[in-house]
Amino acid sequence: MSLTTVWLIVFVACIVIEIISMGLTTIWFAGGALVAAIGAAFSVPLWVQIILFIIVSFVLLYFTRPIAVKYFNKDRVKTNAESLVGKQAIVISEIDNLQGIGQVTVEGKEWTARTTVDNVTLPVGSVVIIKAISGVKLMVEEKKN
Repeated sequence: MSLTTVWLIVFVACIVIEIISMGLTTIWFAGGALVAAIGAAFSVPLWVQIILFIIVSFVLLYFTRPIAVKYFNKDRVKTNAESLVGKQAIVISEIDNLQGIGQVTVEGKEWTARTTVDNVTLPVGSVVIIKAISGVKLMVEEKKN
């Protein structure tokens, strides 16, 4: 079996894995394998083929992945909980990470909440900004005026 054939098999395997997973995981290496196969077709030494594979794969990964992820994920619909990040909430039960207590209300629903900073206690009535979601808890920070 020639090296060109081996690289083409790697190329096809990467494409098949990408089609099955649809996770932008192996497409970059398919490009590297294709360039290495072209090098093998021109009788380039094996070590050069391997370097071509590595360099092309990582160049494709570095320069095109951020663009691809941006466009592939643009139609992704946020879940109800994810859509809360960045919104304001009102503290309805004092938030104290040390004691493991605290609740907020946002969009008419009550949520367990914790602050993003451990040594901060937020009193009832404070207005907070939702920074993240950790499990079923909202991670909040006091709104700065």
